[in-house]
Amino acid sequence: MLLDQSGSMADGFGGSEGLRKCDFVADVVNKTLHDLVIRCTKAEEIRNYYYVSIIGYGGSSQSAFSGVLAGKSLVPVGEVADNPARLDTRSKKVPDGAGGLVEQQVRFPIWIDAAASGGTPMCSALSQAKGILDQWLSEHRNGFPPTVLHLTDGESTDGDPSAIGQELLSSGTSDGAILLFNCHVSSQRSAKVEYPATDTGLPDDFAKSLFGISSGLPESFRRAAEQTGVKVAEGGRGFVFNGDPTSVVQFFEIGTRPANLR
Repeated sequence: MLLDQSGSMADGFGGSEGLRKCDFVADVVNKTLHDLVIRCTKAEEIRNYYYVSIIGYGGSSQSAFSGVLAGKSLVPVGEVADNPARLDTRSKKVPDGAGGLVEQQVRFPIWIDAAASGGTPMCSALSQAKGILDQWLSEHRNGFPPTVLHLTDGESTDGDPSAIGQELLSSGTSDGAILLFNCHVSSQRSAKVEYPATDTGLPDDFAKSLFGISSGLPESFRRAAEQTGVKVAEGGRGFVFNGDPTSVVQFFEIGTRPANLR
């Protein structure tokens, strides 16, 4: 997971002054990690079906894990499960058994914290991801191809990411090429574009460059998209532009479900 943590992530979605993008994305990523832990729990044992890397980039590009995992570049899911930075208390609405809902206090594990500062060194983050994946690929030639979920809210401030993006897409395992999916979230009230098959209609060169380094959605990912209520046309790519909060949730669900479907 590559997370834009630049200063503009402190802005609200769609120009609102309410929900900050950085806070919402951190919550979604923490929930995604919790869901992965649950999926990998078999007979009270956590099996390392996933290895997870989270890179945050703003003033610099670095591991976004907090707590014991801070600074670690690649972590098996069992180690993720054992080492949340802390447990927060959250309110959750649950059925009351009589057709209504009641609020219940639940413990919510936190692995990453919201951050928003500095520029948008996207090329640096993609390069760091490539270094991590090159090492992983050298040790796992026949595994499920790595999936890179990249979320950003603005243009790269350290160059054009197209070249390093194409380098990522050219690597892979015997099972297929690395999958790179990109989700752009906007501070403007603009029409969103989700999982298009072509760059026709994209508003600018930045959108087209992100589309150009986005993988086509394999069939297992298309099925995952349908389960979240997203229809993907034949040839659709893992690309969202001007995404809203719903888009962000669906993006991470689609990107982490397919290993269960194969």
